Amino acid sequence: MVHLLEQRLGVELFERKANRLSMTAAGRAYQNGLTPIFDALASLTAQITAPAGVRVLTVGVGPTFAMRWLIPRLAEFYQQSPGIDVRITTGGAAAPFGEDWSCGIKLGDGDWPGLVAEPLFAADLQPVCAPRLATPLKRPGDLKGSGLLRVAHSPDDWPSWLKAAGVARVTARGPQFQFYGQALQAASDGLGIAIGIRPYIDDDLAAGRLVAPFALSVPKGMRWYLVYRGFRAEQRDFASFRRWIIRAAAGPTLRRSSRHAG
Repeated sequence: MVHLLEQRLGVELFERKANRLSMTAAGRAYQNGLTPIFDALASLTAQITAPAGVRVLTVGVGPTFAMRWLIPRLAEFYQQSPGIDVRITTGGAAAPFGEDWSCGIKLGDGDWPGLVAEPLFAADLQPVCAPRLATPLKRPGDLKGSGLLRVAHSPDDWPSWLKAAGVARVTARGPQFQFYGQALQAASDGLGIAIGIRPYIDDDLAAGRLVAPFALSVPKGMRWYLVYRGFRAEQRDFASFRRWIIRAAAGPTLRRSSRHAG
């Protein structure tokens, strides 16, 4: 089937190696494009085939937001609205707003024509690392470029923070990851220092899994928004979710740990 697909497309999707396959650049691009399409198909199928009486709410989010903020808090929503089945589709931050989505949570400037965008969080940047790596970091100038973990789709994060910190000579050139969640996990495991973004880092800072060696946080220049089509505001189930997530986002700001907190 893979060979037939490659013949149909006229490109190689996999590189054949001894005892394994690895995706080519074309294969990775194809996968990234197909993911939101398959998610949308799965979500639409779930809604169509849902048993009578089941109320389905489809929320489009990026994978890191889903894992780092939304899923850990969904139990609270279910306690308040037990009759609503929340389906999460993770097409990624760059995915277009899905026609079958009840709403989405997106990072941007709030300008999405045809959609209502309500702000949820500021997207502030702050370096974070495992507690043991924070000990020798007394000032931003102690950072070394090879230890700064990068996120492929946000290449300006480290330059923005380093410029604000007055550290012009340091350039981030550590390992690169596709998503913030991967970089933050690597930082938690002691691989290096990640540029954290709120709200991804809040729970880890509060739990002590990560610490912020420097107090300086820098606005990313964008915010997180709850995005939906205007007619959804009149729907009871969506209105319940909207009230809950706005209240959850406005909850007490978790204390940002200093390097001494770890």
